[in-house]
Amino acid sequence: MFNGGKIRQVRKEKGLTLQELAQRTGLSPSLISQIERQRVDPTVSTFWKICSSLNIPLNFFFEGRSEESFVVRKERRRIVELADANVKYHDLTPPNKSGTADFILVEIQPGNKTKPELISHAGEECGYILQGSLKVFLGDKAFDLHEGDSIYFPSTTPHRYMNTGNEVSISLWAMNLK
Repeated sequence: MFNGGKIRQVRKEKGLTLQELAQRTGLSPSLISQIERQRVDPTVSTFWKICSSLNIPLNFFFEGRSEESFVVRKERRRIVELADANVKYHDLTPPNKSGTADFILVEIQPGNKTKPELISHAGEECGYILQGSLKVFLGDKAFDLHEGDSIYFPSTTPHRYMNTGNEVSISLWAMNLK
């Protein structure tokens, strides 16, 4: 939840008056005061002006939200590796997310030539091939995708993907698991 009181706290820590912050932002002192007292919620544009003028990130003003709520650092990324399938799933979504979408980087080594078992689940998926190629089995169809190609489908359709090429396949997937 947005906490306007933090604007007052940061403004005072930086030694700024309402008038000085108003001059920096182009907003009225009255509006800033009302936002600080949580009498009004700022528009996105107003909020951006205040954050920029105070030189602080937007997420600073949301209670209970740290960097880890928004950012997944490469070295702290959770990876699930399936050795017998030559697949690594890199979870690009923060572990304490509140929504239903997942963002995953899928890395598949070449050499998996057997047709995998199809799966289905609630939701929808959209994939984009960053490197190599990927064969996507979707119901009774198979699609050969290459670097720069993308695919979208409802996850209730039985599906699976595999690397039938000669190099590592890397793809990005957005999945809404409703």
